[in-house]
Amino acid sequence: MAVFSRNVFVMAILFFSLLSFTEARDHLVGGKTNSWKIPSSESDSLNRWAEKTRFLVGDSLVWKYDWAKDSVLEVSKKDYVTCNTSNPIAMHNDGNTKIVLEHFGAYYFISGVKGSCEQGQKLVVVTLSKRRYADAPIPSPVEFDGPAIAPTSNGFSLKASLVVAFGVLVGFWV
Repeated sequence: MAVFSRNVFVMAILFFSLLSFTEARDHLVGGKTNSWKIPSSESDSLNRWAEKTRFLVGDSLVWKYDWAKDSVLEVSKKDYVTCNTSNPIAMHNDGNTKIVLEHFGAYYFISGVKGSCEQGQKLVVVTLSKRRYADAPIPSPVEFDGPAIAPTSNGFSLKASLVVAFGVLVGFWV
């Protein structure tokens, strides 16, 4: 009986550990505080960081920056390319900005400081749908130029699959 209880306990810990991998995550922009700045080189660009990171619907981007000196503007693709700060979708200037990625596709961000975008202080993030693209390769924000592909409606989520697998494993021990 003690072995059964221990096995169930271990399985429950494994199950909830795997389940946490499917939950929404907060991504600190650039991977560190104060990375929202003009990059010192092309390799220091925030888009290089974004290319190495997978963003899913429900995840959040978190910026930590000096609110007295900078801001984060969410903009259209056209305004991103032209570094137009006059027509943002949203403006954030609190120094601790958190934006939830609510839909799949591309998000475009630029600095609100005049001239900073032109010097490379900007970011493109491509968000993938959780259901279909959890294991897909990370698309390059630089290459993303079209609408996101709609997810299929008949796919099982990873959570549902894990619940079924956990139930089957527990069933073998009972």
